Amino acid sequence: MPAGHARGLARRAAAMLAAMTASPAPTPTEITLHAASRVLEIAFDDGRVFKLPFEFLRVYSPSAEVRGHGPGQETLQLGKRDVTITLLEPVGHYAVQPLFSDGHSSGIYSWQYLHELGLHQDELWAEYLARLAQVGGSRDPGDPRNSAIMAPEMPARGGH
Repeated sequence: MPAGHARGLARRAAAMLAAMTASPAPTPTEITLHAASRVLEIAFDDGRVFKLPFEFLRVYSPSAEVRGHGPGQETLQLGKRDVTITLLEPVGHYAVQPLFSDGHSSGIYSWQYLHELGLHQDELWAEYLARLAQVGGSRDPGDPRNSAIMAPEMPARGGH
């Protein structure tokens, strides 16, 4: 990923973290998985309702595998268009942990993080599509362009 994009993502992550710690976390009043449309619908106690596509949640997983351990270590997720959520587990009273159909299960989505994703969904999705276009990647699983993009030192994994 080019340094400019990595810095931009790092700034966005820092801004989201600052916003998350500055105000009390909204609490969900209802969570519904819509399997057919591959959307997680979440209503919050502030009156907002977000419909977050499974693919969007997968490519913005808060896991270290996706976000890395610091700025510039993000891993662009390729070929996730058809991903589904096969299980959604509660984590205490503050988060959920989805199991995605590609095997990824290490992301813990706090209520605050889901709320922030919902608030910034359009902008984040546009950024993701722009990054894909920049590297010539595809949302489609099995697209040969995706395997050509994977770094040689980073072999394809099952998405955990």
